[in-house]
Parts: sequence; C-alpha cells; structure tokens
Amino acid sequence: MKVLKKIFKIDLPLILSVATISTIGLISIYSSTGPEAFKRQLFFILFGFLIFFILSSFDWRLLKENSFFVLFIYLGSIALLIALLLFGPEIRNVQRWFRVGPVMIAPAELAKLALIIVLAKYFSMRHVELYKVRHIVLSGVYAFIPTFLVFRQPDMGTAVIFIILWAGILVISGIKLKHFFALGMIGIASAGFIWSFLMQDYQKDRVIGFLSPELDPQGIGWGGIHARVAIGNGGIFGQGLMRGSQTQYGYLPEPHTDFIFAAIAEEMGFIIVVLLLLAMAVMVWRMLKIIFNTDSNFPRLFVSGFLIVVMFQSFVNIGMNLGLLPIMGTPLPLVSYGGSSILFTFTGLGILESMRYNNN
Repeated sequence: MKVLKKIFKIDLPLILSVATISTIGLISIYSSTGPEAFKRQLFFILFGFLIFFILSSFDWRLLKENSFFVLFIYLGSIALLIALLLFGPEIRNVQRWFRVGPVMIAPAELAKLALIIVLAKYFSMRHVELYKVRHIVLSGVYAFIPTFLVFRQPDMGTAVIFIILWAGILVISGIKLKHFFALGMIGIASAGFIWSFLMQDYQKDRVIGFLSPELDPQGIGWGGIHARVAIGNGGIFGQGLMRGSQTQYGYLPEPHTDFIFAAIAEEMGFIIVVLLLLAMAVMVWRMLKIIFNTDSNFPRLFVSGFLIVVMFQSFVNIGMNLGLLPIMGTPLPLVSYGGSSILFTFTGLGILESMRYNNN
C-alpha cells in the first residue's frame, strides 16, 4: 500500500516533462549518430529513471542531518578528480573520463552533485551568520578545489558552472551586497590572469571565434557558423530525420553533444524546439514550486543549486548554438549524449522529488 501511495503521489508534470525532453534527445541522437549511440543513451535514461524512483523513496533528511555522509560524498568526488588527472586516459587531448569497458565515466558530474549538497548543507547551518566573511571564504574553498581540478583537465565549461553555482547559492543565502560586489571585482581582476596564464590555446580560439567568426570560418568559427545555418535550415517543420544537410554531412561538429540543439532545430523544426523549451520550462516550474513551498533551508538551497546548474547548462548550450556565447562544451541536460550527465540529472531530480514528497 505504501508503494502504491508513493506512485500515485509522484510529480506527474515533472515526469512527463523529463520524458519529453529525453525522448527528443534520443530521436536526435539516433538520427545524427546511429543505433549504437541511441541504445547506450536509452540504457542510461532508463537506468536514470530507476535511480529517480529509488531516490525519491528515500528520506532526504539523511543529507541534512548526516555531516559525515555529506563530507564523504564531497571528498570522494575530489579523490576521483585527482585520480583522473593522475591516471585517467587522455582522450582528444583532455582528461575528463575514466574508461570502464565500453562506458565513459566523467567524475565532474559527481562533483557537481557533491558541491550542491555540501554548499546546501554549509549555508543551511549558517544562514544567520552569512555576514561573516569567513563563511564566504570557507565556502569558496569548497568550490575552488573542484573548480581548479576540472580546469586542469581542461574543462572550462564545468569550471564556470562551479563558480556560478557557488555565487548563486551565496546570493540566495543572503550575502551582503558589498561582499557580492567585492567578489565580482575579484572575478573581473582575475579574468586577465586566467586568460594570459591558465587558458589553453584552443579555449582562447573559441572565444576569438565567438567574437569574430569571420576571421577563420574554416577553423575556429566553423562550429558556430554551421550551427546557425542548421537552425535557419529547419524552418517550421524541419528537414526530416536523417535529412539535415548540416547534421548529416559533417558540417555540424558534435551534433549529438555540443550542437544537438542545432541538430534538433534543423531536422525537427521550430515546433519541436518549442515543445522542448516548454518541457524544460515545466521542469523548472516544478523545481521552483519545491523552493517556494518548503519550510527548511537545506532543501531550498539544494533545489536552488540544482536548478542553477540545469538552467545555466541549458542557457550556455543553447546560447552557443545560437552564436550568443562562445563554445564551452557544455551539454544540454537530458538531451545531449552522455551517460554521466544523464545520471547526474536524474539523481538530482530523484533527491528533489524526495524533498517534495517528504516536505516538512
């Protein structure tokens, strides 16, 4: 009876929106990449739904009340990031994945979840003391460690996500305005140093290609130019599956990951793009409802952090497809090919569903 009660109380709009988003991504992956990638993505989506239902049945208060468990998750994710830099294989000149048989595992996705949990835990316990600078500094250390490690892979996109997550939770927790502006000035001052000494040449090329794609249309400007062409080609109804000229003939790089939004627009058209965006809006609405309805700081901060990550990734991926942002290799949640990203998203959704169901 308890299981049936849980099933009937599941957040149906959230499930339907997630299923819609995932299905659109699956169809596009099949069209652009083939049946093998489709089968793998389908496996991870189904496994993700299983994780969602399992986690939604557990009580989220374990995360709120057990500091050792939270610290274990955080330190475990850091250990994996360090091990990746020391022992991980170099794939396409980066170290972002462990290879386990046919499966590629990205520890950065676990680190995202770990950082959301540890920041929610930290600030929920010190909400009334946020005026003290030491709490801002210590929380910044929690964020800086995984940021530095993923930057070394190198993975600029995920590093930026960690910083945005930390800054967003600071704002939601109630940081003083003068402290926020001070952090902003430090960030601006650091940008020149990062550009000169830390960024890889290909990362600089992506920024230059974004600002002036006409300088090298056959090189650094290629992806952005053809993504916009693909989106323009789609029209209202699209060119049809396996018929997109940019998607099928190699003009659109990485049509199943970085540029999957452009591939969807070209082959499925404006109507499906609108459906995708509406489903994403429903998913965001369900998260916001939990934030506004909960009486506890920890779930409010956790869901806010998860929402920041999902929205920022979506904004960056769609923005770089439209030519509004430089290419950063950021996946579109639940749409882009990649098991680690899929499992991160479903794990976060499962935890927040538990928070909705066990709201106190």
